[in-house]
Amino acid sequence: MRILLIVLALIAAVLLGVAAGFFYLLWKPRPEVSPSAYPWLERSPGQDMDVLAEQLLGRMTLDEKLAEMTGEGVWVTVATSLWSGHFAVIHAGGNPRLGIPPVAFTDGPRGITTAPATAFPVALARAASWDVELERRVGDAMGIEARAAGANYLGGLCINLLRHPSWGRAQESYGEDPWLTGELAVSYLQAAQRHNVMVSAKHFALNSIEFSRYHVDVQVDERTLREVYLPHFKKCVDHGVASLMSAYNKVRGEFCGHNRYLLTEILRNEWGFRGFVSSDWEHGLRDTTAGVRAGLNLEMATARHYGKRLSELIRSGAIAEDEIDPLVLDLLRTKLRFVSRPDPIDYSKSRLASHEHVTLAREVAEQSMVLLKNQPAVLPFERESVSRLAVVGRLAGADNTGDRGSSKVKPPHLVPPLQGLQEYLGADRVSHASGTDLEEVRRVAREADAAIVVVGIAHDEEGEYISIQGKSARPGQRPRPILGLGPGGDRYPLSLTHQDLAVIRAAAAENTRTVVVLIGGSAITMEEWRQQVPSILMAWYGGMEGGRALARLLFGELSPSGKLPLTIPLSLDQLPSFDPYADSVTYGYYHGYTLLDKVGLQPAFPFGYGLSYTDFRFESLEVMTPEIPAEGRLRVGVEVTNTGNRQGSEVVQLYVGFPNSSVDRPVKLLRAFQKVLLAPGETRRVVLEVPARELAYYDPRERAWKVEAVEHRVLVGPSSRREDLREAAFRVVD
Repeated sequence: MRILLIVLALIAAVLLGVAAGFFYLLWKPRPEVSPSAYPWLERSPGQDMDVLAEQLLGRMTLDEKLAEMTGEGVWVTVATSLWSGHFAVIHAGGNPRLGIPPVAFTDGPRGITTAPATAFPVALARAASWDVELERRVGDAMGIEARAAGANYLGGLCINLLRHPSWGRAQESYGEDPWLTGELAVSYLQAAQRHNVMVSAKHFALNSIEFSRYHVDVQVDERTLREVYLPHFKKCVDHGVASLMSAYNKVRGEFCGHNRYLLTEILRNEWGFRGFVSSDWEHGLRDTTAGVRAGLNLEMATARHYGKRLSELIRSGAIAEDEIDPLVLDLLRTKLRFVSRPDPIDYSKSRLASHEHVTLAREVAEQSMVLLKNQPAVLPFERESVSRLAVVGRLAGADNTGDRGSSKVKPPHLVPPLQGLQEYLGADRVSHASGTDLEEVRRVAREADAAIVVVGIAHDEEGEYISIQGKSARPGQRPRPILGLGPGGDRYPLSLTHQDLAVIRAAAAENTRTVVVLIGGSAITMEEWRQQVPSILMAWYGGMEGGRALARLLFGELSPSGKLPLTIPLSLDQLPSFDPYADSVTYGYYHGYTLLDKVGLQPAFPFGYGLSYTDFRFESLEVMTPEIPAEGRLRVGVEVTNTGNRQGSEVVQLYVGFPNSSVDRPVKLLRAFQKVLLAPGETRRVVLEVPARELAYYDPRERAWKVEAVEHRVLVGPSSRREDLREAAFRVVD
């Protein structure tokens, strides 16, 4: 009876929210976010937005200040989302009396979530492209589509490190390495912000568990915090990111939403950040006074702790009004800076899922897929040699673009692998078996010239998890989902399902030209079956055009060029411990390739690894600056030759080693990379540069970064695997 009453209460609350949202949409006009709607804010010679923000702050009432610090409400979110069929743009602040624009939020790790929009491959897939220019174009497209959807605040930049591939939201990240993450993030944010969209980098900080995200306490020493988990956030701050979103979890016993050490001492006082910090939604702030004094500017999406509660505390004298003035000023200053700039283009709704952006989505999918194995080389297929193709597996025809939580995108069309291959070859040349009947799988594989097995992970096996109680269940019990957004969550272990394993074995036993295509948003272990098939392709969640990209890649229209942005282990034993229900966890200095390097283990597939349909040779490694001062730059040149008979792209990766360090350091760290396209027989000299300051370690006793004046090693090659790297020495001098 109690459960029934709870269910009925929830249904009633949702219905009331829908009704409220309907009338909200019907009667309340949505405020404009376009600079053209605020002509009086257009920058003129000598006009200072900081001064203007201070002047506006001085004219605001207390209630107007508080309105700037809160979102419009969760029921508006629910109601407008149910009414429109997609997530709503959520507003916060805005002041018609003073002509101040609102914050208008849309999410978007793989595309804009608030309108029918382009569904790009997930961020981890885009990281596998190792192409900062390609990610710049994605950021540009998402900035355009955000504005076309009526938003000016974009939560599409998830830069939490992938400490462990079991994390449910790994797909939203750029992988395990801070350097790769930072370079891609900067490219994305600068492109999106060109369209007067304020980008939010999230989740600040140390968020990489899903089930216990609302309460887990992350312990971390200072060197690990500074060297591993914060550098990419700082890089975004250094390059002008407008906003950060705080994380749900605790760090050293304090929730991130009111963690003064993170939000004020590091972010503002040390890094000089002048934007604003918003909370993660609903449980991102737990204490009103602590949030204000830590430096949290904006509570999203509902005024649980700011708004009325904050007003009462100010009016009672428990909090002084001038304590919130700097928080409001950050918001005003940031909004004015963006809205006072002219728009570079128009943002009509025709920009949403435009032909240009859909074509880009396919290109990104093509560039991100990673060929893990091709021995013997059954790929690429020749179109004329495949009169019948078997396509089997439970994900072959599935609409499977990833998480269905806050990052869900509703594109106007979606091409899964089966459809893409049917379009490419003709439906009459493609046989399909879902995998539920293994005898059918064997038959279609046996009768075909080649077989494609599409298996992996779906949205109900990994992704964002939203529970009713805001806290995970006990160990071993999956938390309860809310409003159908689950199950998702963390994925442990990392292997395929028994059904997928059976389908692979059934197809491979009948057809020697079997290719396994893996769909998913993180590492998948393969030791049970990888020796039984000749070819394995990691296709990730490939976006709305993933099926077409897959077909073009399998049939050699272009050569694979993706490289892993994470390490795929042989087993869980090679990874740090991971408890998705933990109340407390310690993040160590090593994970991913740095951990395996340190302990001397070989993974199944190393960080930075990926094959091609052509071959490349690295030679003539030259350290052009054998000695550099602590403020200088390392310059390294290497010749890369395409020795095969196909055009292809290779990623030149530069790592730095620290064999002479006086402190514990990783064996090597990625510090530069460049993707180069080479014709058959073409040789190109690639020059990579690394500022010497990027070789520093953090000294917690002196609270300072130090570059050691010792001999270092530079390692250059096509992956992080030791045998793939050429090595030389250079010295940092006093």
